[in-house]
Amino acid sequence: MDFLDIFGQLDDPRIERKKLHPMPEILLLTLCAVICGAESWDDIELFGKSL
Repeated sequence: MDFLDIFGQLDDPRIERKKLHPMPEILLLTLCAVICGAESWDDIELFGKSL
């Protein structure tokens, strides 16, 4: 199993019509951003937009 498989099994509490991105992808992006030095949600957002 890889990261996306494991976190894909989690329940997503968000409202269905407001989901723009899958939860496992958000978690993976957040993990990668933090590993690369992101220290805030703004840093994580900038990291995601730079991909």
